[in-house]
Amino acid sequence: MTNPRDLPALRILPGLDGTTRMLDGFIAQARAAGFDDAEAIGYPVDRALDADGLEAFARERLPDDKPFLLLGESFSGPIALRIAADPPPTLRALVLSTTFATTPVPLLSPFAPLTRIAPVLTPMPLLSWLLLGRWRTPALRTALRQALDEVSPDVLRSRAALALRIDARDALSRIRVPTLYLRANHDRLMHPSAGDTILRGITGARLHALDGPHLLLQTRGDACTEAIAAFVRDAGL
Repeated sequence: MTNPRDLPALRILPGLDGTTRMLDGFIAQARAAGFDDAEAIGYPVDRALDADGLEAFARERLPDDKPFLLLGESFSGPIALRIAADPPPTLRALVLSTTFATTPVPLLSPFAPLTRIAPVLTPMPLLSWLLLGRWRTPALRTALRQALDEVSPDVLRSRAALALRIDARDALSRIRVPTLYLRANHDRLMHPSAGDTILRGITGARLHALDGPHLLLQTRGDACTEAIAAFVRDAGL
């Protein structure tokens, strides 16, 4: 059995804002659970990148000298899937949180180009309802707004458009590393079918469902780290 102090490194790819601000609390919880080398990889806040660009940006920052787990959250799920389908030699497992392989709202895909001119100042009460639900707190609402304020509106629009048109389903059958999918039972943004597609497509992928909102890592961090640590131990990593 894996010693809690010998857990692999953990690298996290963030949600739509692309910053690490909303992941600070989860990283602290992961380190307390034994993932001593836990870090988030933030995307550029002033430069829009397509899927290939985001994948390359993330790959350059992954460890090549130690075993690691890759965690793709929400928007970054498809990027994590693409990396795991052609994995670095040191990748040991993939964890996915409240995410998708292809647009979770297929009917909206034709409207992806319109997001480049759409406003990005979504009212905070609506964002809190969608992303945090009954787990919202003043501190989480503040962190969410600060994370969004760090990023150029043009970059946010570009990422929203990418989320509506990206399709990483062809990567699923090529993933051979152990995979864990974290599902939020009260996700108001992601339909369960998005996770089902991933679970069907990756051989042996495991599901762990938790009571929580879309921002599961931020609101149920302790439970998420427990589930990830148990997954690592069960997989003998």
